[in-house]
Amino acid sequence: MTVIVLANCPAGLRGFLTRWLLEISPGVFLGASSARVRDILWEEVRQYRGKGRALLAYQTDNEQGFTFATHEHTWHPTDHEGLTLLHRPAIRSAPPDGGQAGPPRQGWSKAAKRRRFGNR
Repeated sequence: MTVIVLANCPAGLRGFLTRWLLEISPGVFLGASSARVRDILWEEVRQYRGKGRALLAYQTDNEQGFTFATHEHTWHPTDHEGLTLLHRPAIRSAPPDGGQAGPPRQGWSKAAKRRRFGNR
């Protein structure tokens, strides 16, 4: 089983992949192909992705039963005690004035109070 996920890629690349894989959702391709065809498709995706990003997942003989590869993706595969996990970098937003972000405010928000206690 092979899964290729594309984001922000040219329509021509999506059309190219539909020759060998089934597009089950926009940008998500699924199919059963040999390792040789899978590697050729992945090289084509890497070459013609434009400004987009891509993720490849396929079945293999390891503890997880699958492995994956990413290209121009912010999440990167990381080995953790024999398991391959995706490392997602922390995103910290700065306040609009450009200063340091303070600790989060304590207590209930107004919306949470309305949901719990109604409009009183």
